[in-house]
This record gives sequence, structure tokens and C-alpha cells, in this order.
Amino acid sequence: MDKLRNYDVSFSGLKTGKHEFRFEIDKEFFQLFDTEQEFTNPKIAVDVLLDKHSTFLEFEIKVKGTVELVCDISNENFDHPIENQIKVLVKFGEEYDDSEEDVITIPTSDHAFNIAQLIYENVALSIPMKKISPNVSDDDLAILEKFSPKEIQEEEEEEHESDPRWDALKNLKNKN
Repeated sequence: MDKLRNYDVSFSGLKTGKHEFRFEIDKEFFQLFDTEQEFTNPKIAVDVLLDKHSTFLEFEIKVKGTVELVCDISNENFDHPIENQIKVLVKFGEEYDDSEEDVITIPTSDHAFNIAQLIYENVALSIPMKKISPNVSDDDLAILEKFSPKEIQEEEEEEHESDPRWDALKNLKNKN
């Protein structure tokens, strides 16, 4: 937990206005979290813009870099560029509360705000659901699409002749 303190942004001594911070993160950063990642070998630069106001803080966190992914089709490793940004409003209150999506409340007595979780989420949101290597050709993708299972059409159900006994029951259902 002490290593996460490296990602504290101390705001107590800062003047009102904009301030910039920069972090370089790699696999050691992600090892601080007890979760398994879908990527390896991250090389990411994090630019943090803090806009300090008298009663609240605005954070804009931008991540840019590369991670190594495993292709879903060819199973080969490839470097994937990531770039994402999130904005968070930090206000002061009685106790810590992150139940709102873009607003985090921290205790009034705090003098720093830890952005490690926000960086982690920002990177995680940058990872695509389908991981396809740039080395996979359009022809390979077309062949895969051709032989992929198709969704069953509901038209088959309509082709059958209707049974009058069921039609009477359907009419009862529609009246209620």
C-alpha cells in the first residue's frame, strides 16, 4: 500500500489554478493491484492536469503508451497503442465517497489525493474487447466470418402453420 503513495497528488500547498504532473508506469505499477491484467509489458506515460479551485479540484488524467496483447485469432503477441483520458471532480465532504461516476468526495482534512486507481481504470478502459493483431489479414478475417456460426433467424418460427387452439390462448393473453 505504501507504494501507492507514489501516486499521491499533494494539493495543500498549491496555489489556485492549473498544475501539471507526469508519471511513467510499467508492470510494477500494475503489480500493486491484486488483479490479473489482459496485457503485459506496459509502457505508459500519464499526464495529470490538476485545476485547483477554492472549494473543489478538477483532475484530467491522460494515458498514452503501449501494452502487449495476445491476438484472439493467431495467438501471437503484438504491441497495441493505448490512449485515453478521464476527467474527475474531487470535492470535500465528511468522508470518502466514490459512488458517483465523475465526482469523488474526500474528507476535508485530506491534503493529497491518490490517483493510482484512476490511472488503473483509465488503462483498463483502453484495452479493446477484441484483440486482433495488425498482422491478421482481411482475407483471414473474411474466412473466419464465413465459417462463424450465424444467429438463428426468428422467421423459421413464423413459417409454421398456426394451431387454432394456441391462437385462442394467445388472444386471451393479449386481452389482459
